[in-house]
Amino acid sequence: MRASAALLLLLLSALSLGAEEDWGKKITAKINRIFQERREAVVRIEAFDRQGRLCGTGFFADPAGTIYTLNYIVDQADEIFVIFNNRKIPAKLLVSDPRSGIALLKADCESPFIPIGNGSKLSVATPILAIGFPLNSQATPTFGLLAGFDRQFLGHHFMTTHLRANLPVEPGFGGAPVLDLDGKAVGIVFSGIGGGGACYALPIEAAEKIRTDYIRFGEPRHGWVGVSVEEQPGTIQGSNVRISALAPDTPAAQSGLLDGDVLIQVGDRKVAHTEDVIDASFFLTAGDDVPITVIRDGKTVVVSVQASRHPITETPLFPGGSMNALHALMPEPSPENLKLE
Repeated sequence: MRASAALLLLLLSALSLGAEEDWGKKITAKINRIFQERREAVVRIEAFDRQGRLCGTGFFADPAGTIYTLNYIVDQADEIFVIFNNRKIPAKLLVSDPRSGIALLKADCESPFIPIGNGSKLSVATPILAIGFPLNSQATPTFGLLAGFDRQFLGHHFMTTHLRANLPVEPGFGGAPVLDLDGKAVGIVFSGIGGGGACYALPIEAAEKIRTDYIRFGEPRHGWVGVSVEEQPGTIQGSNVRISALAPDTPAAQSGLLDGDVLIQVGDRKVAHTEDVIDASFFLTAGDDVPITVIRDGKTVVVSVQASRHPITETPLFPGGSMNALHALMPEPSPENLKLE
């Protein structure tokens, strides 16, 4: 009987090991397939200014040659080139947005492109990969797991939640697409952390906000409402955020919002905590009417506010070009007294 039990355990162990090996082969094959399918849509960026040359990565977002990259690579450039199909093609700077850290380029070519995914479906431990151009190297894949969703780093708040990824990156990976296992872009490598052993990525929805603004208006139009919020004890309909002040001569002051209103939702983004206001604020577009849902005297009230242009849109970000610098961080008020900007 004991011999039979031992034989059964040995058989189960062998089957388990075989299943693990089979899984490993499948995931390896899938990553390789995505890399082969998407690598042609990823390009090296070379930008030349008075200081010399900056290199990074970009990727085509549509078949007409529109490219995502990081703004610090190209913002001050006199000439910009993309290396595509072993050709060096001039590129035009369409948008350089310091608030998001994103730039849009246009190359005069028909292009393969990476379809846009849905970052809101991601969860911690989701497998992801990126394709970038390390300095003096060819297109290179890197594979890892989504580690978290961060709203601040070293005491500074991001302008919107960033993806923290256990993806090893090298200098030159800035602007690389982060892909899910369907081969869709869910983020853009923004900066290395921990000496490049991991990285932050801007969610693709934030980058698409900038691209949509450009398509609509020819420029980014960051919105501003002019409401300060604070935490309150207890929650009402899942929110502990209330309006603490309405700045004078702002859209909010003329909208019908009141001090003490409990903030539930801004546009299509729900608010539960004060830090949710940062995400909601990033997606405001100047000129658009924004429905803001509040609780007032126990009743749900929806107030329409027309966002105006953000007053700090042109504020410069941290200088420099190192992959280990966080180029899109800006000091913000503390989470206990945030502004709906």
